[in-house]
Amino acid sequence: MIARKVDSLINLMTLEEKIGQLTLFTSDWATTGPTIRDTYKADIQKGLCGNIFNAYTAAYTRDLQKVAVEQTRMKIPLLFGYDVIHGYKTIFPIPLGEAASWDLAAIEKSARVAATEATAAGLHWTFAPMVDIARDPRWGRIMEGAGEDTYLGSLIAAARVKGIQGENFNGTNTMLACVKHFAAYGAAQAGRDYHTVDMSERVLRETFLPPYKAAIDAGAHTVMTSFNELDGVPATGNVHLLHDILRDEWKFKGLVVTDYTSINEMIPHGVVANEKEAGELALNAGVDMDMQGAVYYNHLAQSVKEGKVNVAQIDQSVRYVLRIKYLLGLFEDPYRYSNVEREKSTILSKENQDAARDVSRKSIVLLKNDRNTLPIAKTGRTIAVIGPLADNKSELIGAWSGAGEPKDCVTLLQGIRAKAGGGKVEYAKGCTLDTMERTGFKAAVDLAKRSDIIVVAVGEKANMSGEAASRSMIGLPGVQMELVQQLVATGKPVVVVLMNGRPLVFPWIADNAAAIVETWFLGTQAGNAIADVLFGDYNPSGKLPITFPRNEGQIPIFYNMKYTGRPFDANNKYTSKYLDVPNTPQYPFGFGLSYTTFGYSDIKINKNTFTPREDLKISVTVTNTGKRDGEEVVQLYVRDLVGSVTRPVKELKGFQKIMLKAGESKEVTFTLTANDLKFYNRQMQWTYEPGDFDIFVGTNSADVKTTRVKLIE
Repeated sequence: MIARKVDSLINLMTLEEKIGQLTLFTSDWATTGPTIRDTYKADIQKGLCGNIFNAYTAAYTRDLQKVAVEQTRMKIPLLFGYDVIHGYKTIFPIPLGEAASWDLAAIEKSARVAATEATAAGLHWTFAPMVDIARDPRWGRIMEGAGEDTYLGSLIAAARVKGIQGENFNGTNTMLACVKHFAAYGAAQAGRDYHTVDMSERVLRETFLPPYKAAIDAGAHTVMTSFNELDGVPATGNVHLLHDILRDEWKFKGLVVTDYTSINEMIPHGVVANEKEAGELALNAGVDMDMQGAVYYNHLAQSVKEGKVNVAQIDQSVRYVLRIKYLLGLFEDPYRYSNVEREKSTILSKENQDAARDVSRKSIVLLKNDRNTLPIAKTGRTIAVIGPLADNKSELIGAWSGAGEPKDCVTLLQGIRAKAGGGKVEYAKGCTLDTMERTGFKAAVDLAKRSDIIVVAVGEKANMSGEAASRSMIGLPGVQMELVQQLVATGKPVVVVLMNGRPLVFPWIADNAAAIVETWFLGTQAGNAIADVLFGDYNPSGKLPITFPRNEGQIPIFYNMKYTGRPFDANNKYTSKYLDVPNTPQYPFGFGLSYTTFGYSDIKINKNTFTPREDLKISVTVTNTGKRDGEEVVQLYVRDLVGSVTRPVKELKGFQKIMLKAGESKEVTFTLTANDLKFYNRQMQWTYEPGDFDIFVGTNSADVKTTRVKLIE
């Protein structure tokens, strides 16, 4: 039905109107790149721009939509897009932080709330989820994804798509998801944004492609190309990625859009001489929509005249665009998403704030808790709240924070005072985030000396991570480390609350602070969520989705590396190691403490040898050995000991998040099949191979129980 309507419409369109449907321009409300066009309203009126991003609110989108459907020849409605990455107005934790929850239902809920608010503001399309696997914490956009692991990242990618898109588009509270950045953007060399990516086809397919595939299998209707090159060809003109893999292998039937001006940027990449050639390369490779670059807008008609581009290919791209507009119901009612009353009742609602607080506290990771420093007693103690992020609203929403505003945030100081009562809590800023100013040290130290416990909030500015925010050194900026050192020197227990968009390097703090709490950038409800954890109203359950290095010289460091021919041996100099630091990270993938403790039994398996037609059942009994109820993420890893190509030392293959009351035990069972053991063999076939496998189950990737099984034909 929709196909017939689309084809009928295409038959009535001029070439220029078709190209307009393949054009996406930003409004002048916001920018996510280097250029702004000020002619977008006139372009809409002429039918030369069929899609707008960075325009939001129900009233403004209605005004622009009115131009498209009442003042143009074809009356085709606009598609409105925006970067709703971790919330629209109610801001949730940055995606890397949410991944630390290992709670797929909570992550899906976060995306659902974001979509509900965004669609109430007239938006149809979010440029999310970002599903790039990233293993270099210097890369600023690591904050926007799910971390280093392919398996976890794939599950989270699917959960986010489901949350954004819902079951269907019958209502007006679901929106289009856009899987980005296709492909391998997270592997930029040296952790520098927009830089070259170079990897084997095996690494691409095993490590980086699966999350994109999982998102598409979950129903994502759009895909965004990445800025980087791959195998010498920029992704926006890469036939292997966009045609061979995406369309032919994966049978993707949706829309492919570029990232911001990435067609134009193929010129400095050095694969085309000018914008016209860039547009031809992009369209012929399979790019349907040009974001902001105006390359299709300026040159595509001439390319058709010269026979460099086939009109049938343009028609196919237009078909993808119009189909989506029909799916969203925009032809039936162009204004159905622009409802001012719904916007007023939905944005920042109590229900949304409660959801943000819940997801935020689930995302917090307890990294250290010597002598049970935490939780803090709510009465009878004087609490010093110190640090440049302790009463700071401007940074809490982090990068890529949609239309979120700092004024709507709850600071850490506010959260603590709400729990402990203002009379028991005193505050000193101590220092700024990124200057060498130390004049506030004395007041902070004096406060610490007269207090029972110190909570110091340190970290990064929000704009120190995100796009174009790579850092070569990832320690605490400015003099924050000195401030922490002086506070520890008082002899009082110091709780370090970290707020950041990436793993940081802080070995001195790791060794000397009494407690460390990784909170990422938690968003609107940050202060309340952190206070819930600090005072024990919520027992922290987060686990790291990314490895924390000891220093920058270890980067890249990730849990599922491979052995070398000379693996580490402390007694043999001529093995793979550093002279000045251990091979091990500061905190491994999957790490996270609780206010209780968990004991693991030895692994039980239903058979030592299994065939491809049999299931392997793997069980452990987990016991809450402490005095508090708590949640534990039980993690399953596998190692293929001998393969036709080398295999990682461990690969995550399953996890379960369970709640145990104090003293309670529960048997946790995983099912593993031969399909879970597949990889690309020497002939680049996706298959499993018979042989021995080590099975690991534990509380993180390093602290595990082990057994061995054999797969036979």
